[in-house]
Amino acid sequence: MPPPLGLQPLFRFDAAPAAAIAAAFLEDCTLSTLAAGPGPTSHWFYSQRLRLHYVDFGGDGKPLCVLVHGGQDHCRNWDFVAATLLGRYHVIAPDLRGHGDSAWAVGSNYGISEYILDLAQLLRHVGQTPVTLVGHSLGGAIVLQYAGVYPEHVVEVCAIEGMGPPPEMLRGLQEKQVEDRIRDYIAGTQALPARKQREYATLPAAEARMREANPHLTEQMARHLTLHGVMRLENGNYVWKFDNYVRVWGPHRYDFEGVRRLWSLVRCPVLLVRGAQSWASNPVSDGRAAEFREYTYVEVENAGHWVHHDRFDEFTGHLHRFLGLGA
Repeated sequence: MPPPLGLQPLFRFDAAPAAAIAAAFLEDCTLSTLAAGPGPTSHWFYSQRLRLHYVDFGGDGKPLCVLVHGGQDHCRNWDFVAATLLGRYHVIAPDLRGHGDSAWAVGSNYGISEYILDLAQLLRHVGQTPVTLVGHSLGGAIVLQYAGVYPEHVVEVCAIEGMGPPPEMLRGLQEKQVEDRIRDYIAGTQALPARKQREYATLPAAEARMREANPHLTEQMARHLTLHGVMRLENGNYVWKFDNYVRVWGPHRYDFEGVRRLWSLVRCPVLLVRGAQSWASNPVSDGRAAEFREYTYVEVENAGHWVHHDRFDEFTGHLHRFLGLGA
């Protein structure tokens, strides 16, 4: 699937109620209009010699806001959120290495340090700080840790379930000995060449799989995420456009003490968002949120891990209040 070639940003709204924006967009969100209509402009930058992709929704001259997606996802999953931020922000969203239209990291693993490097390279490429950061899942972990490494560069940060493994899972990871971690890493990596990407004969078939994976999605949202999340093979079938090797974790022990220190170094306000039906644990009750100097925690009912998709209006309402955007 070629990168979007629209010359005009997709959204040019002033700040307005999130529900009204979403309703107006979703009403016209058909497969044909999404495929044929204009989109955000595509751009590229380099990190560790990898050619990485990002989209620019517009807003030059306004404060910068960067939206960072999660694992096995893509930058266009933020289109609806970006629509509600234009008018106040210059909004961009990268495809992480190994995802979307960014290059795959051949001969290397996908570690959090590399993702943080890529974000730093993107911001240097754009040449604009300070920045507001919003991230989901892996993207949430990236923006929180970046804000600890470079606190002077970040004015606000929102993380949707971006605090890493829950404490119970973490204990199991921490107890695993180095030889077992390396064996698991080697076995997992050696198994990947035999793992073939699942192919879908049609876009509706891929969309059905998307809705199976997340029953909270509306039909329009599932269609949008699918359209921008697949590429077409030479045989005419569709596959999800991410590198299968992103599934394998490196052999190094999760540095929870280091991560906690980075959280404690974040100087700006932090918004932590969790879906009430998610597998992720409550970071307030398990104590992890206490590392932040200034944070707000919200839990969204009837939402799973993808809160910004599952309960779009509720999420954007919380985000707008946190950012001080008027209704």
